[in-house]
Amino acid sequence: MSASAVLDPGSFRDPDGRVFRIGEKVFRSVTGSAARNFARAEEAGVMRKLVDRGQLVDFTDVTEQASKVGIEQADVILSHPQIPFISYPYEWSFSLHKAAALAHLDLHLELLSEDFTLVDATAYNMQFDGTRPVHIDHLSIRPYEDGEIWAAHRQFCMQFLNPLLMWSMLDLQPNHWFRGSLEGIAPEDLAKLVPLRKRLNWTVLTHVIAQATLQNRSVQSTTGSSRYREARLPRSSFEGMLRGLRGAIAKMEVPSHKTVWGEYANNTSYAAPEAEAKHDLVKEAVAAIKPGLLYDIGCNTGDYSKSALEAGAGKVIGFDFDHGALEIAFKRAQLEQLDLLPLWLDAANPSPSQGWGEAERMGLSKRAKPDALLALAFIHHIAIGRNVPLGMAVDWLVSLAPAGVIEFPHKEDPMVQLLLSQRPDIFPDYHNDTFANLLSQRAQIVKAVDVLPTRTLYWFQRN
Repeated sequence: MSASAVLDPGSFRDPDGRVFRIGEKVFRSVTGSAARNFARAEEAGVMRKLVDRGQLVDFTDVTEQASKVGIEQADVILSHPQIPFISYPYEWSFSLHKAAALAHLDLHLELLSEDFTLVDATAYNMQFDGTRPVHIDHLSIRPYEDGEIWAAHRQFCMQFLNPLLMWSMLDLQPNHWFRGSLEGIAPEDLAKLVPLRKRLNWTVLTHVIAQATLQNRSVQSTTGSSRYREARLPRSSFEGMLRGLRGAIAKMEVPSHKTVWGEYANNTSYAAPEAEAKHDLVKEAVAAIKPGLLYDIGCNTGDYSKSALEAGAGKVIGFDFDHGALEIAFKRAQLEQLDLLPLWLDAANPSPSQGWGEAERMGLSKRAKPDALLALAFIHHIAIGRNVPLGMAVDWLVSLAPAGVIEFPHKEDPMVQLLLSQRPDIFPDYHNDTFANLLSQRAQIVKAVDVLPTRTLYWFQRN
């Protein structure tokens, strides 16, 4: 293997299909049974059909270039386009999770119609191009064996169905739970939360309660594994199960709720002229920076992400803590075909590097290097809402990207006063002059604009 080839720390679970990165390129070595299954799918034309439909990430067979690539001792070597930002299911909003689940089921049904199936149902194999889900694991596809059961049923429920049920049925956000249990939400855990009156729901009864009961029995039984291996499931029943899940998930909706920040656009913090000035500086900065990838920290409903895209940003990854705002941003991105992926983020506790070796799932700061960022109506939430010293907040933002626009709401601003109305003012250093001084120590202030007497935008370029 070439010294420049770096093994992806998250690909160790599949010894027949390791992922390597060489510079900005992504390769996969394929050996053993995975190579045979891949060849069968290629010969049947299944892979290319799914790629052409946008259901599967593209690939190129570069096996003949093995010595040039530097990955040897592989039966097949695949090259893949690099996904600009890898997201994880514990960062998804309800609508992103729902879209990923439906896309996964559609892919599986399509494969069954071609006499192929998926060997697993992990949500980590679904990634997003904007808000469009795409499957990234070609080696999950193998020939279907008549009568085989759905071995990945439990995994699908833990990583797709159960988080969606937590949202739609219990009005609970599963992000923290999922992040703490990377394999997902176990049926036996979810079953304890489901009220008696909701247990007779067919989806809950068959995919949560029944699974939880079977799991508890299998732990106590020594014969369960042999019965499982001998079980048979007609293809029509297999397809019926997938279609039933698809129908149930398609009907799920996020519970209606209103939040202060989700309704931000309807608040009175900005009149039209001030909002226009804010959009103008964002567009001016983005047009000058020309970022291929831009982070919008505190993206809210996506207003300024859209302005950044209109000004020439190649792709925007938006982050917000408010699920109500993220739902609006998701729908806007879909309807207006924006290259925007809105993700859930607790900025005071961002996704860490975790999993096996504390590296299987990468932390936020390690997954991408954005060319620019926006942090508008954001920093007061961290500095006042979460007690992060102003200097530390500035350090974090400037470390994420070499350039961008940060908005500083002064202490007199209504939105800051709203936060202070809920707690004592223990922030003597929270002032515009202090912020400007802190930022200038870490970056060049290209331009500062007062969009309101109590709000200043800073366009910065890292030193």
